[in-house]
Amino acid sequence: MNLKLLFFCLVFAVLLLQVESKQKHKDKNGPPERNGKRGKHGMRDKKRLKYKDIVEDIIFAASLDDDDDDDQGNMDWLLDLQEPEGRCNPNPCQNDGVCEEKGRRGYKCDCPKPFKGRKCEKRPRICRRGKCGRGECVLTSTPPFYECKCKEPFQPPDCKVVAVCEPNPCKNGGQCIQDGNDFDCQCPEGFSGRFCHVGPDDCYVDDGETYRGVVSETDDGIDCLYWNSHFILEGGADPFNSFEDKDGLGPHNFCRNPDGEPRPWCFYRRGRRLLWDYCDVAQCLQTTEVVPTGDPQPTSRPAETTPPTAVVTEKEPAVKPTDPSITPGDPSAPKQFLTCGMPQPKKAFTRIFGGLKVSPGAIPWQVSVQERPKNSISPHRPICGGVLISSCWVLTAAHCIDKSKELQVVMGSLSLDRVEPTAQTVEVESSIVHENYRETPEAVYNDIALLRLKGTDGFCANETQYVKTACLPDAQLPDGTECTISGWGATETSEYGSNHLLEADVLLIGQEKCSEPKVYGKVLDNSMFCAGYLQGGVDSCQGDSGGPLTCKENNTSVVHGLVSWGDKCGSKNKPGVYTRVTEFLNWIKSKMQASP
Repeated sequence: MNLKLLFFCLVFAVLLLQVESKQKHKDKNGPPERNGKRGKHGMRDKKRLKYKDIVEDIIFAASLDDDDDDDQGNMDWLLDLQEPEGRCNPNPCQNDGVCEEKGRRGYKCDCPKPFKGRKCEKRPRICRRGKCGRGECVLTSTPPFYECKCKEPFQPPDCKVVAVCEPNPCKNGGQCIQDGNDFDCQCPEGFSGRFCHVGPDDCYVDDGETYRGVVSETDDGIDCLYWNSHFILEGGADPFNSFEDKDGLGPHNFCRNPDGEPRPWCFYRRGRRLLWDYCDVAQCLQTTEVVPTGDPQPTSRPAETTPPTAVVTEKEPAVKPTDPSITPGDPSAPKQFLTCGMPQPKKAFTRIFGGLKVSPGAIPWQVSVQERPKNSISPHRPICGGVLISSCWVLTAAHCIDKSKELQVVMGSLSLDRVEPTAQTVEVESSIVHENYRETPEAVYNDIALLRLKGTDGFCANETQYVKTACLPDAQLPDGTECTISGWGATETSEYGSNHLLEADVLLIGQEKCSEPKVYGKVLDNSMFCAGYLQGGVDSCQGDSGGPLTCKENNTSVVHGLVSWGDKCGSKNKPGVYTRVTEFLNWIKSKMQASP
């Protein structure tokens, strides 16, 4: 067992490395290169689906399979954790189910369609394999809650009949050239794309946040998934509700940039794996206020986990971490850190890798703890996460601290691979490791440390939309509470992980359940607790050591745990183990008050 567990284990790291490494070889600030080989019709050879690829794709099976049923696994342990004491108060029924009390301690949930299950927690897997023959199944907000998008040359409505070039799939006067069961579109001058659907003025401005063109292929020519594809939305989002489109997303597969990437991108699929890549869309030669159009503007689409908020394009200027001219006692000084646990995210969007890509300002208390040898001029290296609890204090895990190194923290930044204008970098003046911290071959005990930041008169970090504090807890929360962990995954024993901050939701697991022999047995004490999912999965493996586990209390984010250790990663009955912050409240306050 690795006592210094580096969340972002192998399964998740391999996926990210594959995606991240691919981006390093791309021009992130300009139009994509167009130097690929050309085929016999003068068009660049790309990784487009051929007839043979479609019929051999396991997802495009021609008939329904028994192995793809609605069973969501044995979740009795989870339902038991969330059992309410008052039967129907609070309402245990999910997805607007109506609770009816039965007997002295029982209840029954009347579930609205299409939900079912003991607590209306199950929904039918609408897009089962083979539902759409040789086509992509997308989710809709109205019955029958799905639609089939056929892969040419298969034809609607069931995507099982083959018809090559009839009707002509090529747009804007393009000529369809048949090659057996495959085809190419020979486009008129100025038009491009597999179906000649991209016009000569289709380009993006700046980072492409306002792009509303119709490019629907990645740089490598892979077809983009529809934004309402079940591969995207069935990972926890509710496809049965709808909301007003704000980021150009909708029931189409056109490239967009809803979350601040350098240029438009889209999701694509490789087998059952969901991936993403930048798109084969050109950057406009001159900055213009004219935004290319061409996609139908939908009035609604299946909801994501969190609907995007209003688009904000302005960037906040870089700020100094410490301004000696401003002191807390100065009545003219700006008020700092008067509240905690109240983020102001710019916009929220789910980049589904088993973890969520964090939007700017959504987790403003997350910091990156970085080290380098003392008296060295070498760059600092990220080793752990941490959480800002006041202008000059950061909580982290004790096992992250090496007294032979000098430390700094970076806050207000989502990326580790580039300097962002919102970032603040502050040196660590001193580190305080808990006196009873110890490691054994089985566990890590009292795994908590405080970092005092360098500053003047109690003023170190500067509060902005991107830098805020998390609240300290008052008491423990009930088992089964859903909380959030976050981190990059780059730690002291591995360089693997994501360059962009990610988050994941986990459930608090009771001490009795976590101390069962098949989980962690008797090694747990009150200084730690478990969170995650006992059936396993990458969700319980995301975040850096020392990073925060925060839970919502009255719409305020409270730090209840610090990422500490675990056995393996994402394995069944091996959830993550976290430092229990409520056990160290007196220690935290005493150290902060004693420090000059």
